[in-house]
Amino acid sequence: MLRIRVQRPYVNVLYAVIFFGIVFFLGNAFADRASAGALYAADLKIPEPVPYVTTAYYLNVRSASSADSKIIDVVEKGTQLTVVEKLSNGWLKLDGKGYVHGGYAVPAPAKTLSAAPKKSNEVKIASVRSSANKAAKKTAKVSQSSKYDVKSVSGLSESDLQAMFKGTDLAGHGLEKAILDVESKYGINAYFTVAVMRLESGNGSSGISKKRNNLFGLNSSKGYLRFETKVDSVEKFGQLISDNYIGKGYTTIEKIGKKYCPPNSKWPSLIKSMMNSDYKKAQAV
Repeated sequence: MLRIRVQRPYVNVLYAVIFFGIVFFLGNAFADRASAGALYAADLKIPEPVPYVTTAYYLNVRSASSADSKIIDVVEKGTQLTVVEKLSNGWLKLDGKGYVHGGYAVPAPAKTLSAAPKKSNEVKIASVRSSANKAAKKTAKVSQSSKYDVKSVSGLSESDLQAMFKGTDLAGHGLEKAILDVESKYGINAYFTVAVMRLESGNGSSGISKKRNNLFGLNSSKGYLRFETKVDSVEKFGQLISDNYIGKGYTTIEKIGKKYCPPNSKWPSLIKSMMNSDYKKAQAV
């Protein structure tokens, strides 16, 4: 009995050594697996070229992933682009050179991939001047269409809008951000918003624009609406167009014109003309 009691501590020590040895071995095994998993996950993040199709009528290709960067090319709606990386700020990096905003392009469907692309997968870089000239020709073509979709993306930046308003009574009121917010929130093309604003307010010089901050000729049964600021007028316009026009199927300039300004049959053509003019100004920035 005495001999057994003396040996038992050594047996316990042996068991302890074996136990901790197994734990150490399993710990290293799980650590190796975790490291391999992390490496595998990192490999998944490596961008591979993916075909995208543009959804904006005219989309600016910029030199960097910012709306304030230089325009290096312009592509039409339906153009197939090869995207090599989707950035955290929502921009898409193109194969070769250039960036477009991810809100204006979607992954190409399978049927599009099997068909001949509208343009080369890789965007060809052109000078700003040649791009602007090309864009002007494209815009003239759009102005002849009777199916221009008001609910589309302009690709404009605040600096583009500042250039449009320079030298008019629309400058200096902080309208640029409000207009882009309307486009972001309601999907109303900024060129359209600006054109209606120009036409209805006389570039901000009309009486109701100055006295009531009403840039769009908005009225009710009691007369023209009054706003605390011109920015408030822009926000109200976006909400009304979205709810009372686009929401009810009035998605083209022609359809909106018949309801927005029924006495003036030339309203749609005047709006289109101003949109085309502003597009050229934006390309010259």
